[in-house]
Amino acid sequence: MTTHHEKFTGYIGTYTKGESKGIYSFTLDAANGKITDVKAAASLENPTYLNISDDNQYLYAVAKEGNSGGVAGYRIQDSGELSLINKQISEGASPCHVSVNKDNSLLLSANYHKGSADSYSLSPKNGKIQAVLSSIFHEGSGPDERQEKAHTHYSGFTPDEKYAAVIDLGIDQLITYSLDNAKLVEKNILNIAPGSGPRHLTFHPNGEYAYLMTEFSSEVLVLKYHSEDGSFQQLQAVSTLPDDFKENNQGSAIHISSDGKFVYAANRGHDSIAVFEVKPGSFELSFVEHTSTEGNWPRDFVLDPSEKYLIASNQNSSNVVLYSRDKETGRLTLLDSEVKVPDPVCVKFLNY
Repeated sequence: MTTHHEKFTGYIGTYTKGESKGIYSFTLDAANGKITDVKAAASLENPTYLNISDDNQYLYAVAKEGNSGGVAGYRIQDSGELSLINKQISEGASPCHVSVNKDNSLLLSANYHKGSADSYSLSPKNGKIQAVLSSIFHEGSGPDERQEKAHTHYSGFTPDEKYAAVIDLGIDQLITYSLDNAKLVEKNILNIAPGSGPRHLTFHPNGEYAYLMTEFSSEVLVLKYHSEDGSFQQLQAVSTLPDDFKENNQGSAIHISSDGKFVYAANRGHDSIAVFEVKPGSFELSFVEHTSTEGNWPRDFVLDPSEKYLIASNQNSSNVVLYSRDKETGRLTLLDSEVKVPDPVCVKFLNY
């Protein structure tokens, strides 16, 4: 993606158990390599994951209200401020992941605590979230003590948008659902090594490969995606940790550069971002480097729209970290680790 903007607007989802009020906005000054103008953009309980519509009109967030949870929709004002459209809230814990399709007609959410995946239709007129269309509840367990039941962690669209790719950490599965009149219908299951705890997924820009991050085994799995039936097959597993690191680590976020050349994966515990090069032809990964996140518990990170920068969010040390990124080598160079945001989880930019 080539872009000639000098300034980019981004949003940060947070946990609100401390000082945070909800969703924060910020500006990345791409000409000078600085994060500026961090401020509260919307008051919401635990908006830990966000996604933005392709046309930049709407932002959707997971939401908590007391003992209930669901999703909230906002209109993005020209000023960058967020104005609430509506919420869809139901009893029980709030979801942990939300995504929207390209024409902003359908929203998917994943609920870790309920082990469920939900689909909602969105109003074409005003982005309003309609009542839930379908809810799928997973069943099962795994060998790890945190796999006592299903824990759905991710629900996103495949690049062709024919399917929802849903990851369940509790039962070690990547489940593909067809979107039959926007209702989720199970199509295919990829079983992942027991106890690995799959968490998040990113697709290669060519739409034929995907990279899955595991939380417990701290690995990136290279997958071949078959759009004709929504199935995946595993080609490779690479550790995101140094061989000699034996302490607690939980893999978190995974993202790929838009040229498809580099995959980035975050480690909570080792507190690093692992950089991998995508091998041309096989699409398998070779390790490049680890970069410290200069803080504690990097829950997420994002490449900026110019992809000259990467921004990581350290949940437990309440700092957001800015790196410059070498597009030829994929390597990261620390620019600033002192940007304060309370309990940051997810970082997303407007589309440029």
